[in-house]
Amino acid sequence: MVVVVTGCAGFIGSNLADRLLQDGHHVTGIDNLCTGQRRFLENALKHSHFRLIEGDMLNLEGLTKWFRGADCVIHLAANADVRFGIEHPRKDLEQNTIATYNVLEAMRANGIKRIAFSSTGSVYGEATVIPTPEDAPFAVQTSLYGASKLAGEGLIAAYCEGFGLQAWIFRFVSILGERYTHGHVFDFYKQLKQDSSKLHVLGDGRQRKSYLYIQDCVDAMLLAMEKANDKVNVFNLGVDDYCVLNDSIGWITEALGVKPRLEYGGGDRGWIGDNPFIFLDTAKIRALGWKPKLSIREGIVKTVEFLQANEWVLETRG
Repeated sequence: MVVVVTGCAGFIGSNLADRLLQDGHHVTGIDNLCTGQRRFLENALKHSHFRLIEGDMLNLEGLTKWFRGADCVIHLAANADVRFGIEHPRKDLEQNTIATYNVLEAMRANGIKRIAFSSTGSVYGEATVIPTPEDAPFAVQTSLYGASKLAGEGLIAAYCEGFGLQAWIFRFVSILGERYTHGHVFDFYKQLKQDSSKLHVLGDGRQRKSYLYIQDCVDAMLLAMEKANDKVNVFNLGVDDYCVLNDSIGWITEALGVKPRLEYGGGDRGWIGDNPFIFLDTAKIRALGWKPKLSIREGIVKTVEFLQANEWVLETRG
């Protein structure tokens, strides 16, 4: 296939592009390189089946041209700045919701019928059912990021009904591993590199979160696209477990060989819109034969090892 990957220079996008090329597909990668890293595409750029377009998702005319000849779109480009969303609410609307509308319109103009979409477990808000299945009661939205992603899901489902598209919507927990540049492991590593004697922790350290290793995430996405054939296929992606933030801190500091004093910000969450308990039911994707290879602890340690070997990302994402 010829596959378009939006956000191809990002954490998930670059790993997915490498896998698609390895599997023999042609990949057109689109990224504005605002947060994506060209260095993550070093392998892809050497491949004759890869084409990089430095473009913006708000450029509908450009997307329509860049999508020509594609069989499928995997739409990963987004603003993932959940924590500071209330400081720039329009960014979530534009980069998540309007960008998704533009992708769908560019697909429609080119007769492309298949789309995979990176949504988020944040669409469940503060779920009342734990672990949370895909058909959980509709939640009150607690973050602008989650609301903008849910709006994207709604647009995709409506386009599937109205224009004959087929979609795979993936609701991720937080993803960890190689090329990771955003989240608590990154933040803690950066703090400890500057001063290993103390660590400031948002909230009370008792937040319960689930995480998934990047290669397990890619495995699940590609398997679902191969085996699930409904008009709109929605899958939670995560491990069958969660950890307490304090446990994660222990694994990170042990891997770094430091024993900092922990300074807690207080409260049961890190910021407005932060869900203090995220644990998704993954029975649906497991029924297709998928299971993660790494535990949360192993994924966190892999992430620390990546940051140790690639400290340049601390500056580029400063």
